[in-house]
Amino acid sequence: MQRLTLTLALLASGTIAHAQESTSHLDSVQQQGQLAVCTTGDYKPYSFLRPDGEYEGIDIEMARNLAKSLGVKVQWVPTSWKTLMPDFLAGKCDIAVGGISVSLERQKKAFFSNILDIDGKIPLVRCEEQAQYQTLDQINRPEVRLVEPAGGTNEAFVHAYAPKAQLALHDNVTIFQQLLDKKADVMITDASEALYQQKRLPGLCAVNPSKYMQYGEKAYLLPRDDMAWKSYVDQWLHLSKANGAYQKVVGEWLAVPGE
Repeated sequence: MQRLTLTLALLASGTIAHAQESTSHLDSVQQQGQLAVCTTGDYKPYSFLRPDGEYEGIDIEMARNLAKSLGVKVQWVPTSWKTLMPDFLAGKCDIAVGGISVSLERQKKAFFSNILDIDGKIPLVRCEEQAQYQTLDQINRPEVRLVEPAGGTNEAFVHAYAPKAQLALHDNVTIFQQLLDKKADVMITDASEALYQQKRLPGLCAVNPSKYMQYGEKAYLLPRDDMAWKSYVDQWLHLSKANGAYQKVVGEWLAVPGE
């Protein structure tokens, strides 16, 4: 009888522990009163950490909007492209934002929200040299100096499709000055970033921004196996697009061809 009682007690405690472990982020975020958001802070127009310590950008504004919908505050969790997935898997955040590209490697370890936008890879170069870097064949040459931030999909693209070119890794904040100072020739990046930097920095031009060298999509990174949380984020995103809130934020930041 004692053995049966002990067995039942252990089973009950295991059930309780499993229930505690499986609590959705939707519940825990509301209970704790804060939304933990991982972001790199180095990728305009999506996420940028200003010198005064405040974050700004498209995804930053949307994260604040998500927190508001839950009646909680945002807790920013600084990360980098190299440490994004380890930090996320360590449970440091409820969501990761900041121009994150959808990839199968990331999908193996986490969920993605519904797609935000389509955004493929293109070259960003000095305007007077656009004709030299129209194709991958023109870029994938030993004399071409590529510059990319470490650890993201841009670096992965270059390793896969332009292995013959010279590659230098640089921080994503001052990387564009490398192009302007003629210390590098080409940066392969997402069309949205290239268009934004084209508008911000005279002398830099996005090459064929509507003709992607590689198709890409943007989304938010979410914890794996938490469908309640993913369903909430997806529905919030759907409504944000339906009522125009998302488009308004994007319009405040994103450059478009011809502007």
